[in-house]
Amino acid sequence: MMMKKFKVDFELEELSSVPFVIGVLFCKMRLLDGGSFTAESSREVVQANCVHWRKKFSFMCKMSASAATGILDPCIYRVSVRKELKGGNAYAKGSAVSHTSKSKKTEIKVYWNAPSNAPNHTQFLATVVAKYKIYWVKIPGPIISQPNAFPFTTPKATIGPLPTLGPVSHLTKPFSASDCGNKKFCIRSPLNCDPEKEAACVFLSFTRDDQSVMVEMSGPNKGYLSFALSHDQWMGDDDAYLCIREDQTVYIQPSHLMGRSHPVMDSRDSLEDMAWRLADGVMQCSFRRNITVPGVKNRFDLNTSYYIFLADGAADDGRIYKHSQQPLITYEKYDVTDSPKNIGGSHSVRLLKVHGALMFVAWMTTVSIGVLVARFFKPVWSRAFFLGAAAWFQVHRMLMFTTTALTCIAFVMPFIYRGGWSRHAGYHPYLGCIVMTLAVLQPLLAVFRPPLHDPRRQMFNWTHWSMGTAARIIAVAAMFLGMDLPGLNLPDSQKTYAMIGFVAWHVGTEIVLEVHAYRLSRKVEMLDDDRIQILQSFTAAEAEGHAFKKAVLAIYICGNVTFLIVFLSAINHL
Repeated sequence: MMMKKFKVDFELEELSSVPFVIGVLFCKMRLLDGGSFTAESSREVVQANCVHWRKKFSFMCKMSASAATGILDPCIYRVSVRKELKGGNAYAKGSAVSHTSKSKKTEIKVYWNAPSNAPNHTQFLATVVAKYKIYWVKIPGPIISQPNAFPFTTPKATIGPLPTLGPVSHLTKPFSASDCGNKKFCIRSPLNCDPEKEAACVFLSFTRDDQSVMVEMSGPNKGYLSFALSHDQWMGDDDAYLCIREDQTVYIQPSHLMGRSHPVMDSRDSLEDMAWRLADGVMQCSFRRNITVPGVKNRFDLNTSYYIFLADGAADDGRIYKHSQQPLITYEKYDVTDSPKNIGGSHSVRLLKVHGALMFVAWMTTVSIGVLVARFFKPVWSRAFFLGAAAWFQVHRMLMFTTTALTCIAFVMPFIYRGGWSRHAGYHPYLGCIVMTLAVLQPLLAVFRPPLHDPRRQMFNWTHWSMGTAARIIAVAAMFLGMDLPGLNLPDSQKTYAMIGFVAWHVGTEIVLEVHAYRLSRKVEMLDDDRIQILQSFTAAEAEGHAFKKAVLAIYICGNVTFLIVFLSAINHL
């Protein structure tokens, strides 16, 4: 048995009028050979004639470890002091203090001012923290008595050694998906990926064995893997399990989720046969759990149907961070103890996928083609009529009304899914609202378009063009931001290059048509003054220009639709 002691000094000063004070000491002990360790604190009663308010006092924090070999490496990790209202349920404001430095410490001084109505005896409690998920709370410290107070007597409590975890084994090979659908209930992302060959494959399987279930989980060695059982498709009130990498070790940890916050870690008593492996950029973990665990809070019975969440993300020193992508969620509820299945899920709910798809169709394809037709194809189809109006105008109007209709439908879908405004979507919803407003105003403005030779026609044209251009620019910005949101987090390289390619394709097409129109006008101006030749040359040049424009439009539509298919395919595979 090895022992380390270190002294903690407190200097008491008056803070506020609360009758009871708890001092909390956080210190860290590390056993270098990885053996088990325990902690306890000595409880020295400070005599009334030795300690006075506004004076210093000390107590010993003692750590011990039971191991054949190893070195204890002590350091003070964090200190805070909390003032507690004795007999009440609330804590006083400002009832905790902590040092802000991350450096390791061997001594901490805390100042406390005793209130005027302070009790005769005050005790500080210490909490020792080894790391994020390993800590010991309410280790009794010394009892401080006021002068002339009767001696405080209480049976001396003892702190037994902390329970150690059961043995954790090391896996020797990757998990196999060959039994998925036959003996195992499997969930994979991407669907049907192979955990033995693909490091990016996130794999989860359940194998029933009498009254227990064997769980296997593997995926990229980023920091942590997790899955949760949920009654709905929303995070919160769920039974969750995590495999967290810390240095070269993997900790298997049951937890429960309360709202959209960090999971609350629970006891590992309900888990058996825990094992893990780190190799070739892949993290694996497995454990066994009884189908029913009566009396264990927050653990769901496994013989009931649930939605299953599967997520991975970064971790640092045992603390997990929010997953960058929406978890994979099964499309329906499943009972993992029922007949084996091989299923998938989606990283995005259908409403958000449809929202993104409709917005891409509207603001990449229909609006872009409609703008080109109105801007460059009036001379091409000026003599062609459809339903009593010029063909170019009817095509433009149809495409623009389609854009507005698709935008209106897509706009309401996130509100239906969220049940209101999304507070975690950054600037995307604000830009979306602006686009929606402009998309509705444009056709309303077109209804009041002045006649061709009306003096107000010029103002209408500039207003209509300005609002439409602004809507297109803001829509592209909103699409860029929307692709990065967790609900529709498209693959980084694909989405960035595809969107940049689309913008370049459209701008390049407009430049080509502008240059062509300019050169055509210059060519007509340079013709001879002979009227017959002018008319003949103009007719030939006009026909040549129309054919060129039609060819450019056909090529543009093919390219535009190709980019659209790339985005729709990416959304479909989420």
